[in-house]
Amino acid sequence: MFPVKEPETQDKVTKLKRILVAVSGNAADEDAVNLACHLSKKNKAELFILYILEVQRSLPLDAVVQSELNKAEQILSRAEDIANENDCEVTTDLIQAREVGAAIVDDAVEKKVDVIFMGLEYKKRFGSFNLGEAIPYVLEEAPCDVILVRRAISKKVKL
Repeated sequence: MFPVKEPETQDKVTKLKRILVAVSGNAADEDAVNLACHLSKKNKAELFILYILEVQRSLPLDAVVQSELNKAEQILSRAEDIANENDCEVTTDLIQAREVGAAIVDDAVEKKVDVIFMGLEYKKRFGSFNLGEAIPYVLEEAPCDVILVRRAISKKVKL
């Protein structure tokens, strides 16, 4: 028999000191925040929740689009509520940027986080599952672990 070795991820999970959750307003955000809160409390880690407000290239980077700003504040407020329900302290940030993925990675580097959580909706584009633009960028460029959280797909029963 071969000796059973604990997975490396077990060691990493117990060493988490700074956790970033990038929220976008999709249903999986709730699961990502809940999981991050659980790990944050277990490791006594700092928890950051980030929303990137993507600014169109036709506008100045500091342009205020009130409807988008209201949406962002509502999403961050919901994430704070989830954290409070989990009795978890959290710091929220709202950043305006041209590219969501790059802004997430930059924020993760600046905060020296150990892991980034991202909620993922099941989306199809041209008939195939699609991750969008931000997630592949973060997966390629993040200097830390990245955990994607996707809710189960509800299947419609055909009779």
